[in-house]
Amino acid sequence: MTEGPLFRKIVAFSLPLMLSGVLQLLFNAADTVVVGRWGTETALAAVGSTGSLINLIVNMLIGLSVGTSVSTAYFFGANREKDVSETIHTSVVISLLGGIIFGLIGVFFSNTFLGWMDTPENVIEQASLYMKIYFLGLPASMVYNFCAAILRAVGDTKRPLVYLTVAGIINVVLNFILVYFFNMDVAGVAIATVVSQLVSAVLVVRCLIFRDDCCKLVIRSMKIHKDKLLRILRIGIPAGLQGTVFSLSNVLIQSSVNSFGDVVMSANTAASNIEGFIYIAMNSLYHASLTFTGQNVGAKKYHRISKVFLSCMLYVIVIGLVLGNLAFLFGPELISIYKPNAPEVIEWGMKRLGIIAVTYFLCGMMEVFVGSLRGMGASMIPMIVSTLGACGIRILWIETIFAHIGTIESLYWSYPISWIITSVAHLICYLIIKRNLIKRNTQF
Repeated sequence: MTEGPLFRKIVAFSLPLMLSGVLQLLFNAADTVVVGRWGTETALAAVGSTGSLINLIVNMLIGLSVGTSVSTAYFFGANREKDVSETIHTSVVISLLGGIIFGLIGVFFSNTFLGWMDTPENVIEQASLYMKIYFLGLPASMVYNFCAAILRAVGDTKRPLVYLTVAGIINVVLNFILVYFFNMDVAGVAIATVVSQLVSAVLVVRCLIFRDDCCKLVIRSMKIHKDKLLRILRIGIPAGLQGTVFSLSNVLIQSSVNSFGDVVMSANTAASNIEGFIYIAMNSLYHASLTFTGQNVGAKKYHRISKVFLSCMLYVIVIGLVLGNLAFLFGPELISIYKPNAPEVIEWGMKRLGIIAVTYFLCGMMEVFVGSLRGMGASMIPMIVSTLGACGIRILWIETIFAHIGTIESLYWSYPISWIITSVAHLICYLIIKRNLIKRNTQF
């Protein structure tokens, strides 16, 4: 990552990561497709209503994995093998402890959280059951995410793809068996998701155990190294808080969607799942900008920072525009996969795709800015900007514009407006931080 042309290297890094993300999304997509086709009438709404709430709870831990990725990339680029090893062992311990603690929170307070979101009475029981089973598997999910972050940081995005392929096949097969043959409905798809997450975690841990370089995981050496923990927290906590606050704004939006009833909830679930595939494709460029920037900063090759940024930005715009417009063009067919023979669901789902999917490239641009900033070691600034820019604007929009107009379209427009304003703010921060980084490290 620190030498030679960037075009092929970014593509080689991003493509397996993109496919890995798509497979992860297929976990939830398989859930929604199966319950939409063979579950009860309210099952799809129940599974869909938990998405933003689950993300709200787990995003702090996902943010900490960003701290792991940046720290590992920096030390790896600087050839500091001992520091790489200590970062890895600290990260695995964090993932286990965090998964257990946050998992228990999700299990014991699922009903309370769903009540806060005004989840309809006919949906809340099934939604709560799905959440409780999902959070029982959170430790395995967190171990996978942290270990995959380690592999990404050293340029290995292919093995996580293989592991998720295996886990994804298991998830889809179990979904069908448990729901279609055993009539387990929401519980069936939740159990299938947990089993698949456990499989992916075992495979990625096994990979690290059998490595023969500085990334080797030694079980008896697992402990928290204080200096590495502080470094991970310094980058990871702001990233986690940003993700949590983003999810909070999405929870508020989901609460507003819930007020329109079951049909709109189902349509919103299907459309947001479709958009999720676009997001995950663009998000691979976020990880590319973060990792490539981090390694080049560690190697003190600051002249490559701008090249990495411009390459990732170009790719994310193209991907967002192409996939977003394709999603809208084939929207009726795609929504029908989730809920066949439901013209009302298709109609409401297209309202969301027509506003959010076609402008999704703006979100991708915002993500690349954040990845570049974190790769340069700045994590607090993008958190503050994103919180005030994207989340603050959405909350303000709900309380003012949406409260006045009251249509679902007016609610969805909060997304592209917030992406534009936040991206402009991130651009200003990027230029200032890059200039200061280069000046600080070349003045002597």
